[in-house]
Amino acid sequence: MRFIQGFCMALADSVPGVSGGTIAFLLSFYDDFINSLDRIFKGKFEEKKKALAFLIKIGIGWVVGFLLSATILVNLFNKKIYFMSSLFIGFIIFAIPIVISEEKKVLKDKYQNIIFSILGCALVVAVALLNSSSGLVKTGSLSNLTIPLAIYIFFVGMIAISAMILPGISGSTLLLIFGLYIPIMTAIKGLLKFNFSYLPAIIIFGLGVLFGIVFFVGLIKKCLKKHRSQTIYAIIGMMLGSLYAIVLGPTTLDKPMPAMSFSTFSIIAFVLGAFIIFGLQALKKVMENN
Repeated sequence: MRFIQGFCMALADSVPGVSGGTIAFLLSFYDDFINSLDRIFKGKFEEKKKALAFLIKIGIGWVVGFLLSATILVNLFNKKIYFMSSLFIGFIIFAIPIVISEEKKVLKDKYQNIIFSILGCALVVAVALLNSSSGLVKTGSLSNLTIPLAIYIFFVGMIAISAMILPGISGSTLLLIFGLYIPIMTAIKGLLKFNFSYLPAIIIFGLGVLFGIVFFVGLIKKCLKKHRSQTIYAIIGMMLGSLYAIVLGPTTLDKPMPAMSFSTFSIIAFVLGAFIIFGLQALKKVMENN
């Protein structure tokens, strides 16, 4: 069961839309997951052992799911960008009501915190606009690192992992917003084919991820514990803002394509995204019954 949970989490983490944290939230193991990450660094010896055993079980499923996604998604993005973008929009739109439902106790009667949703949405939209206009990163450029690009990859990795463990915006959506989603997935796929020119970029990205886990897990845990209403409102805002980032996604490809429009939107993919979200909810009920 832990393998399945990790596998589902990886599928979410590897596509822009729903975060792995959201999947953990939907499948009712989020608290165990975030507490285990925290105890690895701060717990007593017995707590560390228990946390490590839990994370290894989740991690095996995650690695298998992520590698499977990495080998498939790059081709789909290059060939079916509008279909995939429509699918991710479906993920987000149908995940938002679930997050609101799960957190209705902390959201109710605290509507003044909607300002955090506005700020979260504005932040994501601003970053998406900045990336689409600057074009810092292109698909093939990770095999030829420069110092500014290496620093950029490190910090984006650090930010992305913090999103992956939040039940809200996807870390992959952030990678898409910062223009690194397709480059990173292309680099992982290339590394699996023993193209080691991508290795330095992957190592730098991995170091950013580790740094983010060490420094942000405790912060996220504190925010969710002491300022949960504001944090959830901000997450919802970032999810809404990520819809705009996905619409602009085609413009950030190595060979830029027009932003998504009504004519290129796929209703079939959108509905498929909804069915996947509902399927995860059904899986959650099965797991709770067992």
